[in-house]
Amino acid sequence: MTISLSDVRTLADAIRAEIAKAIVGQDGMVDMLLVALLTQGHVLIEGPPGTAKTFLAQSFATALGLDFGRIQFTPDLLPGDILGSNLFNFQTSQFTLTRGPIFCDLLLADEINRTPPKTQAALLEAMQERRVTLDGETYPLADSFMVVATQNPIENQGVYPLPEAQLDRFLFKLLAPYPDETEEVRIVARYGQRSGPQRPADLGVQAVTNAAGINAASAALAQVTVADEITAYVVRLVRATRDHAELGVGASPRAAVLLAGAARARAALEGRDYVIPDDVKALAVPVLRHRLTLSPAAEIEGRDLEALVAELVESTEAPR
Repeated sequence: MTISLSDVRTLADAIRAEIAKAIVGQDGMVDMLLVALLTQGHVLIEGPPGTAKTFLAQSFATALGLDFGRIQFTPDLLPGDILGSNLFNFQTSQFTLTRGPIFCDLLLADEINRTPPKTQAALLEAMQERRVTLDGETYPLADSFMVVATQNPIENQGVYPLPEAQLDRFLFKLLAPYPDETEEVRIVARYGQRSGPQRPADLGVQAVTNAAGINAASAALAQVTVADEITAYVVRLVRATRDHAELGVGASPRAAVLLAGAARARAALEGRDYVIPDDVKALAVPVLRHRLTLSPAAEIEGRDLEALVAELVESTEAPR
């Protein structure tokens, strides 16, 4: 199945329209989820409770026609609760694989920072290799496997910060802000008279594609050209994070690769078969914000990491 870039843009518009039936606002976040989908990346969403992080992931999966799985992370969650285990069947005298919730197309890892690093690390192989290893046996996951993880920035008791190695597996870290007043009025008007749990299907959200269509859309990114000047610009930007005096830890080559790939996806969603510097600039903060660490002196001075990344983007010379 082969599709054109115009088909990719049409499909993205259809997905946006379905999600809009359930989600008020959040247009920028939906666009970032689409970029991650096309590049087979994972997304970490941080925001206070009640900002529709979980509902957005559910609506996204419904519009895509993907098998949706959810794990509510808790301090007592074990790796086997995520991956599954081999259980002995006394009737057949054989071990039978009981698959965990990770065996799905789109996995919502809810409040991922509420579980210890050992359990968080159970996702590493799945996120990087699209496979799971249990008792020495390897089981493949779908090519379209995607993790959307959420975390609450307000809580500071009973939480475990994500290890740097795991953070680096996320393409984006997105911030879910409170809606503005107009959007909040629309939210209350739409849902204030409803009772019970909200389900995307009850609000008219329907699947407009499937796993095969998503894989074809991802393959269409091969039609997008990244000029040598753009590649050099991405590398300059990422390398600048390693030499900045106010940054203790800079971004790795993986960050540069992911940023270039995400820029290709953004170009495709904009209907272009070439990447421009604005694609890189628009994605630099969500790609880099969780990969950088302030120096001790910058922390004492109260420097804002995102403002620092924005300054780097502006100060790095872009192709004309």
